[in-house]
Amino acid sequence: MKNLLNAAVFFAVVAAFMASCEKKNGPNPPPPPPADEVVVLEGNLETRTLTANKKYLLKGQVFVRDGKTLTIEPGTIIFGDKRTKGTLIIDKGGRIIANGTVDKPIVMTSYQEAGIRDRGDWGGLVILGRANVNQPDPTIEGITPPVVFGTTGSTANDGESSGSLRYVRIEFAGIELTPNNETNSLTIGSAGRATVVEYVQVSYGGDDGFEFFGGTHNAKYLISFGTWDDDFDIDYGYTGSVQFGLAIRYPSFADQSQSNGIETDNGPNDNDVQPYTTGVLSNLTILGPIAPISPANPISANTGFAADFRRRVALSVFNSIFVGFPRGIRFNQASVLGQYQSGTGVLANNILWAPSEAVAYQAGSGVAVADVKAYWETAANSNTTLTTPAVEAYANIGLKADWFFGNRLNNNYPSNPDFTLTSGLAATGASFTHPKFSEPNRAGFFTNVPYRGAFGNTDWTNGWAEFDPIDKVY
Repeated sequence: MKNLLNAAVFFAVVAAFMASCEKKNGPNPPPPPPADEVVVLEGNLETRTLTANKKYLLKGQVFVRDGKTLTIEPGTIIFGDKRTKGTLIIDKGGRIIANGTVDKPIVMTSYQEAGIRDRGDWGGLVILGRANVNQPDPTIEGITPPVVFGTTGSTANDGESSGSLRYVRIEFAGIELTPNNETNSLTIGSAGRATVVEYVQVSYGGDDGFEFFGGTHNAKYLISFGTWDDDFDIDYGYTGSVQFGLAIRYPSFADQSQSNGIETDNGPNDNDVQPYTTGVLSNLTILGPIAPISPANPISANTGFAADFRRRVALSVFNSIFVGFPRGIRFNQASVLGQYQSGTGVLANNILWAPSEAVAYQAGSGVAVADVKAYWETAANSNTTLTTPAVEAYANIGLKADWFFGNRLNNNYPSNPDFTLTSGLAATGASFTHPKFSEPNRAGFFTNVPYRGAFGNTDWTNGWAEFDPIDKVY
């Protein structure tokens, strides 16, 4: 009995002491979460920093609203929830600062286990701004309630910053949020030119790889790997600049709407609205599904064009390589042909491979194939077209066979491909003398290199890019 009384007195003293501490200092804070805990992100985020010692899960549509900033440390892993269609949306006036490094890229990926990840596992990254757009009050498909982006006319903030992406991977993103309304891996709607987009890889996307709706932002060192629909989709009056882009298409995947290396448009109709889509692209390597060696991987019948120019568009493309598509370059409407014949848009110093001359040049309503061919082959444009067998043509260009998805048995892809050029046509022939390169707000952006396509003697994918994300353990 004495021992029991002593124990009771002891516990009473301890309880009184704890109560005294709580009254003085407040409730004891919970212990910090373990370093590997997955932190859920939902709804509207306040300004905060995501740290690399934790992992994060996007549930539903997650917003960074006007005046808020989301900072992400190098090496941070962010998952997208499949059940709730997790999507990260940077609203107008919000900012994302996601600056990874070569050794510590930031990864946004599927929350599914390694080995079973697939396209459409989550909604992707959407960045919106208040720069110019040529459509009134456009919204991003599937986001509810709708979020309007961009500004028309003189009140647009073309110099705005929506933040920066450096050394970022976005994997298995792009999903149907509502019927016939899909997000892409990376969607940028009217971001201003102070926005930084460099060293970004999108892999196994469920819709387009990169979609730019209007805006003035620039981008360098982009990879679209194994995506479902278009690799580069550029619309609604985009006037920025892009240099060094790689697209690698998966043989059997393509959308019923037709999947292209580049699909570019001025608007959802052929109305004469401005600003025209007059962005300037240089040094792209667009690798379609037709491989140089292996016929073992038949391509999807929905594979479209190396580049499809639609409805009054005037996008300029220089110093680039287009190979591996069943059809080459298409001018989709008469209004497109007029933009290039007038010099508003320019296609110059490019290399195109097609299975035959009969499919190298394509035309839509009101355009003759002969007109497309005449423009592309104008001597001043210095474009090159090859129609020899793929294995011969690709080698002549300087491309390596193992770059092509269709060349891999069972669709395996080398984990660390070497994208440096062999000697060939692409090693020389680039030119940066066209006045387009020195237009206001473009001067100083482009790196003057001698080669055509995305690579010369340096492989800028080394260290940060990932070509086996299905089996990657995070």
